[in-house]
Amino acid sequence: HVQLVESGGGSVQAGGSLRLSCVSSGVKYIRYCMGWFRQAPGKEREGVGSLDSDGGTVRADSVMGRATISQVSAKNTLYLQLNSLKPEDTAVYYCAATFENRCGSRSSALDYNEYLSWGRGTQVTVS
Repeated sequence: HVQLVESGGGSVQAGGSLRLSCVSSGVKYIRYCMGWFRQAPGKEREGVGSLDSDGGTVRADSVMGRATISQVSAKNTLYLQLNSLKPEDTAVYYCAATFENRCGSRSSALDYNEYLSWGRGTQVTVS
């Protein structure tokens, strides 16, 4: 069983930056795919990006050029650096993971149905 805990959300002005963290605990897997998702009020959960055990990354078009996904394995921590924030980035951001496989195709990496473990989310508000 794996637990995911997000942190780093908050309120920020448009044009600013945030770094979100996701700490995982529990069983460790050699192969995995970890993703960031977000959900704004009244909208469907959408993929922001992913990173897998081979270091491959995917970013959604909506954050391309503004987002960096990275990890520090020794800390079991996944990061999402989001720059040039816009009001439309306002959402609850979730960390998710699936194990025993890499992320697969771009569409799979951004599909929330492909992920099994989820954190509770952290709120990001951009004004």
